[in-house]
Amino acid sequence: MTATTDNRETPLLEVRDLRTYFRTRAGIARAVDGVSFSLARGETLGIVGESGCGKSVTALSLMQLVPEPAGYLAGGEILLDGENLCNFSFQRKQDMRGDRIAMIFQDPMTSLNPVFTIGSQIMETIRRHQSVSRQEVRRRALDMLDQVGLPNPDQRLREYPHQLSGGMQQRVMIAIALSCRPDLLIADEPTTALDVTIQAQILQLARTLQSELGTAVLLITHDLGVVAEMAQNVCVMYAGKIVESAPTSALFDSPKHPYTQALLGSLPSRARRGQPLRAIEGTVPLATDFPEGCRFCDRCSHAMDLCRAQAPPLEPIDPGHQVACWLLHAENHDALGT
Repeated sequence: MTATTDNRETPLLEVRDLRTYFRTRAGIARAVDGVSFSLARGETLGIVGESGCGKSVTALSLMQLVPEPAGYLAGGEILLDGENLCNFSFQRKQDMRGDRIAMIFQDPMTSLNPVFTIGSQIMETIRRHQSVSRQEVRRRALDMLDQVGLPNPDQRLREYPHQLSGGMQQRVMIAIALSCRPDLLIADEPTTALDVTIQAQILQLARTLQSELGTAVLLITHDLGVVAEMAQNVCVMYAGKIVESAPTSALFDSPKHPYTQALLGSLPSRARRGQPLRAIEGTVPLATDFPEGCRFCDRCSHAMDLCRAQAPPLEPIDPGHQVACWLLHAENHDALGT
C-alpha cells in the first residue's frame, strides 16, 4: 500500500514493501520492516517519527548506501521511474547518486570534507555527472552558491568548511545536492542544530529551489512544524513501519492513529495555546525484539487483546488517508473518540 499520489501519472518514486535489516550481536534488527509509499514529481513527502523508528535507514536504502555486510536489503522494491534501483549494477548506482537522486545529510560539519575547499567539492560533483568544460563547471558552482544565497560566492569557492557557519555549511550541502538538478532530493533532518532564523531561511530556500527546478523532495524529520510548512503529504513511521499516511492538512486536523495523536499532543505549540502538553510514555521497542502485534501497543492506552496478538494492516479510511490500527474498525471506532 502506498501513501497518497497522483494516479494520473506514474510516480517518480515508488517504494514497495521495503525491508532493510542489520545483523547484530543481539540478532537481526529489522530497522525498516515492510515500508511502502510513493512520491510524485515536484511533490514534497514528509516522513516523521521518533529517533530510532527507521527514517534515516529508509533514506540510506533509497540511496543504496546501507553499510554492508552488517546491513542488507531483505526484500522489497525501490522503483525510480519504474526501474528497480535494487537491480542496478554498482557502476549504475554510482552514476545515479548525485545525478538523479541527491541527499542532504543530517550534519553538514561531518558531511563536508574538511581538507578540500567548498569549490572543489561542488565542482567534483558536477564533473562526475556532467560532460562540461572546466570553465563551465566553475560557472555552475558559482551559480549554485549564488542560488542558495551565500554572499560573495567567488570567495566561498576558495574557503574550507571550517571557515563557514553551520547555516552556511547547510547551504553548501544544498548547493552540492542540487548542482546536477536531480529528480529527487532526500533531506534527512535538514534543519537539525540550526537556530530558528536559519531554519526559516533554509526552508524558504528549499521551497524556492524546488519551485524553480521541479525537484521532488523526501523530507525526513522529527520536527512536525517543518512538515506542516513544507510537505503536501506525510507518512508517520513507528518501529520500522508506516502507521499512518495522509495529506498534511488531514493528518494535522484529524490524526487517527494513537501514535500520531500522541506525537501531535507532545508539541510545545499546544502549551502556547493553553492546551495540556502530553509526553509519550515508554520508548520505541528494540528492532531486534519487536512485539508480535501492533508495535505501539505497549505505549497505547487504547490497546486491546487483538492489538497484542496481531499486527494491523495499513488500510484506507478516507481518500488518500491510510491507518494501521485495529481501533479504527467500525466496531471499535468510538474507542478513540474520533
